[in-house]
Amino acid sequence: MSLELNKVAPAVGAESETKRSQPLLEANRISKTLGGKLILDDVSLSLDRGQRKILIGPSGGGKSTLLKCIHFLNPPDKGDVFLDGKSAKDMSQSNISAFRQEIGMIFQDFNLFDHLTAKDNVAIALRKVKKQPKAAARARAMEELDKVGLSDKAELYPAQLSGGQKQRVSIARAMAMEPKLMLLDEPTSALDPELIGEVLQVIADLAQGGMTMLMVTHQLDFVKHLTDEIIFMENGRIVEQGNPGVLLDAQSNSRTSLFCAKLTQLSSKKWTPGNFM
Repeated sequence: MSLELNKVAPAVGAESETKRSQPLLEANRISKTLGGKLILDDVSLSLDRGQRKILIGPSGGGKSTLLKCIHFLNPPDKGDVFLDGKSAKDMSQSNISAFRQEIGMIFQDFNLFDHLTAKDNVAIALRKVKKQPKAAARARAMEELDKVGLSDKAELYPAQLSGGQKQRVSIARAMAMEPKLMLLDEPTSALDPELIGEVLQVIADLAQGGMTMLMVTHQLDFVKHLTDEIIFMENGRIVEQGNPGVLLDAQSNSRTSLFCAKLTQLSSKKWTPGNFM
């Protein structure tokens, strides 16, 4: 799989010097307990505008929960989230809704409406949340579908689309809302291997355009090309973070390199009875 991606400087437009100098996102000492179990334990991270960071680590380490806490789909028990310097902790419900509109989120399982066409899946939030007229929302939806290579599938329903096409529709839907930040929770994990590349290329195109992204993935080749920083999580905590060239170096003996070496070993195995025991 070949990805076309160059490092680009984020666009800053007419933002003030203060805004440019502060992180776009700050998650400050986030803790979360679910079902009586501590899932996140005092986790902090930040992203500058245009940065791309990858969350990696074993299942159950808290990666997906952290994304949901940042998006306030599942508000943290302790700590706070700042977007453009604005705290989410004490916002009213209406302000939280506005806060979440500025953060796009891509899930593993697409979350499309089965009864709506691809075009209307993209347009519905524009109509219901941003109160755009139907014609304007559909026109914008077509623009976003074209960007992900699906303008010819606009009138098809999710059941008529491949997994890769469904995920590209969900990306188009998120981008139509013009988010400042994109959160991606293992966006290729539900896809057949031959469909992964088409979704990764769309994500790479977003990165090329300067989108700020925090992504959970175990696509190692993609990680090497995409990310500015790897954040390794285990047991609800960040155990190491840093430059991918350093952490993925087999000679570094880092927790990240050891984990990724195991992933590579497992993915290269052909299944026969007993060889995964």
